[in-house]
Amino acid sequence: MLKKKKLKKKKKKKINLLNFNLIKMKDFVLKLGEKKFRAVQIMEWIYKKHCINFNKMSNLSNNLKKKLENTSIVKLPKYIKKKKSSDGTIKWNFLFKTEFIETVYIPEKKRATLCISSQAGCILKCGFCATGQLGYTRNLLVSEIISQIWFVINKLNQYKLKKLILPSVTNIVMMGMGEPLLNLKNIIIAIDIILGNYGFNFSKNKVTLSTSGIVPAINKIAGKIDISLAISLHAPNDHIRNMIMPINKIYNINLLLSSVKNYLSKSTANRGIVTIEYVMLLKINDSLHHAKELMHLLKDIPCKINLIPWNPIKNSHYQCSTHKRIINFSNYLKNKNLIVTIRKNRGSDINAACGQLISKKHVY
Repeated sequence: MLKKKKLKKKKKKKINLLNFNLIKMKDFVLKLGEKKFRAVQIMEWIYKKHCINFNKMSNLSNNLKKKLENTSIVKLPKYIKKKKSSDGTIKWNFLFKTEFIETVYIPEKKRATLCISSQAGCILKCGFCATGQLGYTRNLLVSEIISQIWFVINKLNQYKLKKLILPSVTNIVMMGMGEPLLNLKNIIIAIDIILGNYGFNFSKNKVTLSTSGIVPAINKIAGKIDISLAISLHAPNDHIRNMIMPINKIYNINLLLSSVKNYLSKSTANRGIVTIEYVMLLKINDSLHHAKELMHLLKDIPCKINLIPWNPIKNSHYQCSTHKRIINFSNYLKNKNLIVTIRKNRGSDINAACGQLISKKHVY
């Protein structure tokens, strides 16, 4: 007789605790038969003390440590490579499952901004953006969004121990790969962890969500999430925006600006002002006529306009506006009493600047 093959018990997949905000962590410890305050202790170890080894969490009982070892894990991304720009910008390349993701650290003298990704690829196909050329693979999990921040903060702490002092992360911007508001469920939980007292505890004024204009999602989060909002507008009228940003064919500029007004009316993080991002494309959207159109378009929107010199990407017919055209465009708007800044070019020599994130393995 043939011997019956022994069926192997399938190992139960461990839960990544980086997926949990405080509410979900409390639910988790209750299911383990523990009291709610244990959730606070676990999150303090992970986010305040940067400890992900359960055995080193000294105020947890041995019984709880065993339960955590059997059921859960704090899993970080697989670190692939780091590139450093001549201007100090650092780009980290991570592997999540089978997808490569990029995260960018931009230091100033006494502060630093971390630009994080929310999706693998992007479905929106904006013509001036390298990520859009990749196409869309999937939404990142909460743990995959959060672990980008955890990794970089922990790495900076390690540098300090080696006396390689870099500014601490003071600002988080969701401007990396993907459209955050098309990953809304996970973004809401991630923001709660970023802002939470037992998470990273960032000020809501120091966290910015940048969106291409997913109108239903902007309306949905108004009054529920309060962080700084940046709108990737990039055009003064629907005709141009339709050409360079296909999402405008679904949610046009009027719908978008209406949702922005609604969000601002329920926000204190923005101090009543939204950031309008505007990429400067030579002879596409950068004439004084376009500046005049933009001025009229935004006359009822409390805003600051961030002009972004376009960063070159492969397989694109666009060119960056000349310095003179950018200055003329900026001066026209300033003379109309609008607040205007011109974004500094950071990290373009390592393809880490705005619109350049592509993160394919062969790039490295």
